Amino acid sequence: MTTETAVPDQPLWRPSAERVAAARLTAFHGWAAGRHGAPAVRPDDPTAGYAALHRWSVTDLDTFWRALAEWFDVRFHTPPTAVLADPRMPGARWFPGATLNYAEHALRGPADPALRDQPALLAVDESVEPRAVGWPELRQRVGALSAALRDLGVRPGDRVCGYLPNIPEAVVALLATATVGAVWTSCAPDFGARSVLDRFQQVEPVVLFAVDGYRYGGRVHERAETVAELRAGLPTLRAVVQVPLLGSPLPEGVLSWAELTSAPVEPVFEPVPFDHPLWVLYSSGTTGLPKAIVQSQGGILLEHLKQLGLHCDLGPGDRLFWYTSTGWMMWNFLVSSLLTGSTAVLYDGAPGYPDPAAQWRVAERVRATVFGTSAAYVTACAKKEVHPARDFDLSATRCVATTGSPLPPEGFRWLHEEAGADLWIASVSGGTDVCSCFAGGVPTLPVYVGELQAPCLGTDLAAWDPSGTPLIDEVGELVVGTPMPSMPVGFWNDPDGSRYHDSYFDTYPGVWRHGDWITHTSHGGVIIHGRSDSTLNRQGVRMGSADIYEVVERLPEIGESLVIGVEQPDGGYWMPLFVALVDGAELDEALRRRIAGTIRGNLSPRHLPDEIIEIPKVPHTRTGKRLEVPVKRLFQGAELDRAVNLGSVDDPEALLFLARLAQQRATVSDDRYGE
Repeated sequence: MTTETAVPDQPLWRPSAERVAAARLTAFHGWAAGRHGAPAVRPDDPTAGYAALHRWSVTDLDTFWRALAEWFDVRFHTPPTAVLADPRMPGARWFPGATLNYAEHALRGPADPALRDQPALLAVDESVEPRAVGWPELRQRVGALSAALRDLGVRPGDRVCGYLPNIPEAVVALLATATVGAVWTSCAPDFGARSVLDRFQQVEPVVLFAVDGYRYGGRVHERAETVAELRAGLPTLRAVVQVPLLGSPLPEGVLSWAELTSAPVEPVFEPVPFDHPLWVLYSSGTTGLPKAIVQSQGGILLEHLKQLGLHCDLGPGDRLFWYTSTGWMMWNFLVSSLLTGSTAVLYDGAPGYPDPAAQWRVAERVRATVFGTSAAYVTACAKKEVHPARDFDLSATRCVATTGSPLPPEGFRWLHEEAGADLWIASVSGGTDVCSCFAGGVPTLPVYVGELQAPCLGTDLAAWDPSGTPLIDEVGELVVGTPMPSMPVGFWNDPDGSRYHDSYFDTYPGVWRHGDWITHTSHGGVIIHGRSDSTLNRQGVRMGSADIYEVVERLPEIGESLVIGVEQPDGGYWMPLFVALVDGAELDEALRRRIAGTIRGNLSPRHLPDEIIEIPKVPHTRTGKRLEVPVKRLFQGAELDRAVNLGSVDDPEALLFLARLAQQRATVSDDRYGE
């Protein structure tokens, strides 16, 4: 990877003066300048105005986050004694003494009576026929289910888990859990039992919500056997609740969703401390069990109000459609659009079924204000010659946002040309670790090809070299120098905080290192170059190599394996699986099919590699760790001596074989494109 990055001179798109003036960010900026000493709004130069506001937001943390809570009318049952009692990372202490409830804010709905008939949720499946859930109905269901959870003995701090697709019942279950002060966690139903148990067993849930099956890609996928495995593998469960998406009869000992959610009960919100756990999200599990990441009720509330209300420019009357699943942090982010009084669009279906234009069809049908998708989907649409603006009415859509992987320059140009020249393109990047964005959309700023518009408010983002020197227009590690409220309060089962510390603060003490390669450009934008670690990221879903190794290496022919994910210049993502076979085994078509079937059956279709390649041996460090990151760097074009110190490798010949393979692949690619 080179360290120099070309900086484009002219923006692809610039918001009109009217759009800048109407943005909620502009309103907040003016109010904060008048009430809290923020820098003045610059209508003559919105870029300079945002840069000044951002500097204030990361240098005067107390005032910025207090102003944000006031602007969004955060309701403290007990007021805080301070804003940031301890700024050290890890361990920052936000709003000590305060009590509140996330679900109370999510269920407020629009304040304007004229907008109260807007739906809270729009549920869409592959038939693309929306089903509306109004604010009163959502509130009633949450009230009934939260009362039922209390009757089941669920108390603040207990864990409640969901094995559910992206449907209204999942939102109700999350909000009911938060209402009683319990802790939510979820997995999508395309996860196999082993993957789910690796996550849920860590947090010892007391209630499981599960579907009997789901529909995806025009097919029905039954899940009764998987749910039975989950019940058997989770001995702490006191109750299991079935959501009968396929209409299956209740198994013995399982409770009925309809019975638990039918009572006309108002929710009673449990006031909890600001840092009380709201949910547990999971890392990819690259080197073992997935990290169980705990985020707080107050931290997520403030971060998502800022991100959705200011950076996404959402409010009452708007509709957010983001293609996601309940196994990805973007689902939690989507649910939080309720905090702004917006409508959350829940799409339960395959991303490209029945044709590549599927997501654009949903955006048209629900009149999405903001349409969020993956960079990979945009690239696929371009290759399949989809024409969104020509074929669909996107007049309601003012923004298309992308995440999951960097949106390549061609993706920006394609969206501009094919989805609308006046479309705001918001490429964003963050992480499960904070359940938010470090950098991304800013409605008042221009869009440059290949760049995220700017670091987000309250995010002290920089690119650092290995010695901790900030870099401009050069590739460096993404770091965050001051705390954010949604940074984890910790990991589950990490009592001394050592695993949390080692995950983010080991490289630069007291500073968050995220694991992305970025360039911070001289005009304030951010370019993401991909992961600087070995996390797999397929269609925006982060996955762990350890899951794949565990199932593949059950096969008797497989001695050991290595999987990497490589972000490619054209925006694609190549995920090869390298296998070292036992003596006498042959990687024929039958074995390839068995490997693929094992991965699909035990994990999910997303875990399937793009290629299965035989190698003589898997290289390791001298301490026995597979060399995923160095191998990834080789296939990204790095020279061997820059990818790894050969003195740290147990068998240099094994790595040299992969280096030669990477060079051969690069040569073939260059020949293909005439380079």
